[in-house]
Amino acid sequence: MWMIYGANGYSGHLIARMAVDQGMKPIIAGRNVEQLTKISTELSLEKRIFSLDDVDKIVENIQDIDVVLHCAGPFSRTASPMVEACLKSKTHYLDITGEMGVFASVQQQDDAAKQQQIMLMPGVGFDVVPTDCMAAHLKKRLPTATHLALAFQGSGGISHGTATTMAENAGNGGCVRRDGKLVKVKSAWKTRSIDFGYGKTKAITIPWGDVFTAYYSTNIPNIEVYMAAPFAMRFGAKATRRLGFLLSSSPVQNYLKKRIKAQPAGPSDQERMRGRCLVWGEVKDGEKTLTSILEGPEGYTFTAIAALKIVQKVLEGEIKAGFQTPSLVYGSSLVESCEGVVLKDV
Repeated sequence: MWMIYGANGYSGHLIARMAVDQGMKPIIAGRNVEQLTKISTELSLEKRIFSLDDVDKIVENIQDIDVVLHCAGPFSRTASPMVEACLKSKTHYLDITGEMGVFASVQQQDDAAKQQQIMLMPGVGFDVVPTDCMAAHLKKRLPTATHLALAFQGSGGISHGTATTMAENAGNGGCVRRDGKLVKVKSAWKTRSIDFGYGKTKAITIPWGDVFTAYYSTNIPNIEVYMAAPFAMRFGAKATRRLGFLLSSSPVQNYLKKRIKAQPAGPSDQERMRGRCLVWGEVKDGEKTLTSILEGPEGYTFTAIAALKIVQKVLEGEIKAGFQTPSLVYGSSLVESCEGVVLKDV
């Protein structure tokens, strides 16, 4: 049996719907009785109501579960108790986080997971499946690579959870990897013109999850991650360098979160169907430079497709104990097995 925790959120609900369409029967869980009851009725799925405040209570609810797909963000607050419970109940843990600090925190449980013979794999959605697989693909193309750059461009809106995470991290600056070590840098530290296959566009460095995970997947010591950004976004990102203290204050955070809740929960089904995501990757070794590009479904759709594919593999016994990245366990070809994905070398 498997569970989607946070099934009442935008991504969790989407994944639950897609799972049912594929003939899967997850147990849905979360703390919102009213919303989960509605979704349970809509999809004819069993529900369990519990919060993440009490680890022992989580264990009671997941001790018969083989794998939890954790979809309740912000993961900086929710991942730790769920991981602790999974270690106690010997339940495999997956999530759809994009928060670099969460990857680092879960990685610290590597030894404990190996002792319990369970797999901890954060980032089974749009972050970091396509970019992680891109990194592994490029490493195979250039085994001597010393530098890796990744970038993505997407279309469509964002969910309340994603927007809340962005708001909470707005004043935290950026991060890159240098000589194998994580190095703090300013927000929008670098700007590059990147061709995702449709002409060049400006992109800025961001502290994307692969800054942490791609090192484990490839052993490439120098890593930068970029996001395509129009002028207003680039300007705003650079402005946070001076306004970080203000953005992190309680009044501003409360205001931003109130504005977020007033917006649609996420892109509509029509917006998702129209949307596409583009991923670019580059490796260098001092002599050669190689580039690959990937095109796939809109980001939230990509997350649901990739997450369900990995859930199915775990249920079939395809696991490796400890902290893992998608490409380490399932190879760089995992992304190409996702519907609608095309990966090509430039």
